[in-house]
Amino acid sequence: MRDGKPREMGLGPYPEIGLADAREAALEARRVILAGGDPIEARKAARAATGRAFEAVTLEYIESHKAGWRNPKHAAQWQATMIAYAFPAIGAKPVAAVSTDDVLTILKPIWQVKPETASRVRGRIEAVLDFAKSRGWRSGENPAAWRGHLDNLLPARSKVAAVVHHAAVPWRDLAALFERIDVAGSTSSRCLLFAILTAARSGEVRGARWDEIDLAARTWTIPGSRMKAGKPHRVPVSDAAMAILRAMQPHQRGADGLVFPGGRTGQPMSDVALAKALAAASGDAFTVHGFRSTFRDWAAEATNTPREIAEAALAHVNRDRVEAAYLRGDHFERRRALMDAWAAFCSRGDGASVVLIRGQK
Repeated sequence: MRDGKPREMGLGPYPEIGLADAREAALEARRVILAGGDPIEARKAARAATGRAFEAVTLEYIESHKAGWRNPKHAAQWQATMIAYAFPAIGAKPVAAVSTDDVLTILKPIWQVKPETASRVRGRIEAVLDFAKSRGWRSGENPAAWRGHLDNLLPARSKVAAVVHHAAVPWRDLAALFERIDVAGSTSSRCLLFAILTAARSGEVRGARWDEIDLAARTWTIPGSRMKAGKPHRVPVSDAAMAILRAMQPHQRGADGLVFPGGRTGQPMSDVALAKALAAASGDAFTVHGFRSTFRDWAAEATNTPREIAEAALAHVNRDRVEAAYLRGDHFERRRALMDAWAAFCSRGDGASVVLIRGQK
């Protein structure tokens, strides 16, 4: 019965399908109905999906979506996780036949030992199965869905692994470390200093190009294609950051236009190079990304900077949609005053000073 109407479904010819097989097929059809599906449509989808194995559908999904992914590496990472964890178990299986048991077989061995990876694998399987359903290649509920389904079968990720934040330098200790990094004088150390002074992400700094920087206006405009939020971001360049840019000008390579070129033409400096520059000055206690946290702590504890100005300096997205709808500016001039004060603090470490951001025009 579907929506109060009877429907008939054959279970296969006799004697090829015996009584026991027919009972099992009928039971499976009832299970599909109880799960909210339609066994007739599910069978049609399975027939339509002949030859459409999970692996093939996954590759179609990646091909269909990669143009919208900001980072070209994302497609490779997507495929790599599926090859490592999903394909060995269900790669050859028809996408219409993937079940909750299949998903659990993949996730259980890694759910507690690699919770972040397991969460990504689950989300990617869910996306592929939703894609297959939209294409008419499967029906019924998604066996990889978390809310209302797998959350009843697996412990929450937060219960099996504590959130680990990027190790950050205490803001009062930054000036001494900043000086040790500066003494090195290498390209990687200059790149690291520029990242600290601009409070930008490592990838944004390493990928910086000369055509993004207006030296006269002391402004660095990062295109949306290189930003986490997908929107262009203007960064005020302090005098200290300008000094680093001038030091890098003689090293320009016209072929790639990178401010901080890597070892090969066309390739930016690696994140490993920045990590090594930091480790040389501080050991392995801190991370490059942690400097953004250091900046945020300093802004909150040593200045009276309004929250929205500090968050805008970090290019954080306003999660409050109503507030974001009304607060559309990027507070650029107020952020310039903040970054100038930050640069002064980095070089002298005067924790007693207070930046009067509210009084700036």
